[in-house]
Amino acid sequence: MASRLVLVIGDLFIPDRAPFKKLLTPGKIGQILCLGNLTDKETYEFLRQIAPDLQIVKGNFDVDAPNLALSKVVTHGSLRIGFTHGHTVIPPGDADSLLITARHMDVDVLLWGGTHKFEAYELEGKFFVNPGSATGAFSTGWFPDGEEPIPSFCLMDVQGDVLVLYVYQLKMDANGVENVGVEKVSFRRNSNQAAS
Repeated sequence: MASRLVLVIGDLFIPDRAPFKKLLTPGKIGQILCLGNLTDKETYEFLRQIAPDLQIVKGNFDVDAPNLALSKVVTHGSLRIGFTHGHTVIPPGDADSLLITARHMDVDVLLWGGTHKFEAYELEGKFFVNPGSATGAFSTGWFPDGEEPIPSFCLMDVQGDVLVLYVYQLKMDANGVENVGVEKVSFRRNSNQAAS
């Protein structure tokens, strides 16, 4: 299968505060993995315009979408990628709980949301990614005092057993000017391991 860009986005909540809209243009992204909390139909329609292959899981505030699955698995290259909102992972964002979830889903990569804070790390041969909140929506209990959510999303490019993650974050400089920063993180599944 040829490589295609996969948008990983979640915890949108505030659709009128979408700083990345102009970066997300139709025709460049092959699939969207939405980690929940879309909360409105207009955002759903916007994402469908970007890529018709829109995969969504239910967030804890997606009350008008009772039929959405709590988790899903897709395959890109030789990697099995699981995704969930994260509100069913207890304690929230806990590395051991996420590892148990990844093992239960039998995936190489686990994408989760709910904390509104970007994270990416490897643990026991698996790769874990939280894209944060695309709108920088506030969340109680996740941020130290004085720390604000940073709007963020991720693009994944998977070729074979290699995943390259591009992390887009909207940051403010010392003069109060907003700039989009992009970081690159890579993961390669060990050829001796299968998803387990």
